[in-house]
Amino acid sequence: MAWADPRAPMPRLIGDEVLAIEQEGAVRAREYSAGRAAAHAAMEQLGHVPRPVLQGKGAAPVWPQGLTGSISHSARDSLAVVSDDPNILALGLKIGPAIALESASWPVVCKNSEMHWLASLGPSQRGHFAMLLKCIKHAIFKAQFQITGDALAFHDIEVRIDLSTNFFQGRVLGAPSGTVVDKPCGGRFALLSDCFVAGVEWRR
Repeated sequence: MAWADPRAPMPRLIGDEVLAIEQEGAVRAREYSAGRAAAHAAMEQLGHVPRPVLQGKGAAPVWPQGLTGSISHSARDSLAVVSDDPNILALGLKIGPAIALESASWPVVCKNSEMHWLASLGPSQRGHFAMLLKCIKHAIFKAQFQITGDALAFHDIEVRIDLSTNFFQGRVLGAPSGTVVDKPCGGRFALLSDCFVAGVEWRR
């Protein structure tokens, strides 16, 4: 995983990457460019010469042949994760604020089983872990989108979190039987300063 600063002057883009920001404002252009810089750095960590990461359907990154990855942004951080493991079909990464999600939004994000899990926690913890669930589901959205191209709602995904290990397992509900996304995906989460970071992989 690699990091770049979206507040810094725009880094150099590669090839046709620049086409995605020709009509964008300065903030979005810096965010996009920092995400690509982080992706290029992650490629170098694997021993690859950086290659363009173009923009596809739904503004999702289009990864060079032989690579898969994910990019996520906050106002302060741009993170990218890249893999060249042929057994990894898709990755999803999400950085989000480690703040309490307002209780009115919990039923929007959470399935009944997840609401029961939140109820088992201390009252002061529930809002923060509801936000963690939201962050994890966004990471899963991004990974499955690389495979299916389908937009999902929060209730299309069910998550089980193990707080003792910082691991989670996710499942796309209603996925066609026998497809890759019919299998559970696994990932990890972390609290970094004032942000949650969740990463997930789908294996072949």
